[in-house]
Amino acid sequence: MIGWILAASIPLCYGLGVLSAVHAIMTTRTPQGSSAWALALVTIPFLSLPVYWTFGRVKFEDYVRSVRHFDERVEEQLQEHRNQKLAHAFTHPEETADLRTACELQAFRRLATTPFTRGNSSKLLIDGEQTFEAVFSGIEAAQTYILAQYYIIQNDRIGTEFQDRLIAAAERGVRVYLIYDDIGSHYLPNAYLEKLASAGVEVSNFSGRRAWLGRFRLNFRNHRKIVVIDGVRGFMGGLNVGDEYLGRNEKIGYWRDTHVEIRGPAVLGLQSSFLRDWYYGTEQLLEVSWEPEMQELDQTALVLASGPADKLESCGLLFAHAISCAEKRLWIASPYFVPDGGVLGALQLAALRGVDVRILMPRSTDNMLFKFVPYSYFPETERSGVKIYLYEKGFMHQKVMLVDNDYALVGTANFDNRSFRLNFEIIYMVNDDDACHALAEVLEQDFEHSTRLRSEELEARSFFVRFATQCTRLLAPIL
Repeated sequence: MIGWILAASIPLCYGLGVLSAVHAIMTTRTPQGSSAWALALVTIPFLSLPVYWTFGRVKFEDYVRSVRHFDERVEEQLQEHRNQKLAHAFTHPEETADLRTACELQAFRRLATTPFTRGNSSKLLIDGEQTFEAVFSGIEAAQTYILAQYYIIQNDRIGTEFQDRLIAAAERGVRVYLIYDDIGSHYLPNAYLEKLASAGVEVSNFSGRRAWLGRFRLNFRNHRKIVVIDGVRGFMGGLNVGDEYLGRNEKIGYWRDTHVEIRGPAVLGLQSSFLRDWYYGTEQLLEVSWEPEMQELDQTALVLASGPADKLESCGLLFAHAISCAEKRLWIASPYFVPDGGVLGALQLAALRGVDVRILMPRSTDNMLFKFVPYSYFPETERSGVKIYLYEKGFMHQKVMLVDNDYALVGTANFDNRSFRLNFEIIYMVNDDDACHALAEVLEQDFEHSTRLRSEELEARSFFVRFATQCTRLLAPIL
């Protein structure tokens, strides 16, 4: 009997391998990737099939269908708000006198979830204490609803305080909705979620009833961190909910991060992203406000919610375009520096045309693979004049970019292939002198706690370290 099963399974496995190879050829982004997957799937399907269907796919087809359905159901409502209540907030790049600036803004607008709007204000929140103080203040001030979404929620001191704040809001009659990611929050106990639900907080993991598919979707993660209060106040950035983000993890130590508080029409970009994710997990439409409060600070900003369901690789294109806009300075801070060929080339060209290009990343890391792989890009970047700085004070987790005194970006996206193509991310981009100046001041302080990486340091390392560095680069597509 066992012999018959084995005899039948072998051709079946090879047949599935051939079909999967066809799928890889039709969908994989690069010729190198499709060739590698096709060869492995045809020759060793027993090993490559589970790996491919876990890590090889780059599109999230059912999310695309869900978003299309969501858009169809809310389009009439949103069209009314766009044409009436929000029309005065939209900016029009084509009206800009400078043609180059108009073209820059037009490309950003076409990539974004919500176009550039005026009437915004933003405040940088530095590290955990400032961030959680502001977020908790917002939760306490909520009158109608709270939308909260995190990649990681821990059942620890700050996680319990977060839970208590949401419960208190629900008990005073505020509608509270919480999304968590299945993979990032896999240690979160059911008792934590049940306590929220019993208090009236509506909770959903990102995949909702499709949670059983999570084991086949390790490559797709909802990396967004969003809190929206009543549609008028929003928070987003690098911090999840966990004690480590407050520097309470002795192994990691001091945690350097950046979040941002937003008021004005741009908050609706955060809200729209949340509502789509909520609909994907629950198939529920939520009643929310689409009437933002215009701010006197009058900053021009947009929001990009990107992910593997996008028609274009929006996140990577946004970064590439921002890099190409730089004329004087381009400062990037990211805990994980694993650029693809297009973005790496854009960085090199920026440095070659005389831009002050600086990459800030941590010397210590919370991921052993990133102990080596970023250094494999150093020879290419250094030859073109890109300067890499290692943050020495602790672990730096912020994801920010500064382009001249024109654009300041704060978000959840790392500077790596996973964020560019595989994760669901969100980025806030503001076109404002004061906002750029504020981010520049923060980064200047970070550079004071950093050391510039020199080629001599790499050359002095052992052969084993240099070999490991090159080997880990082979994993760059899935890091």
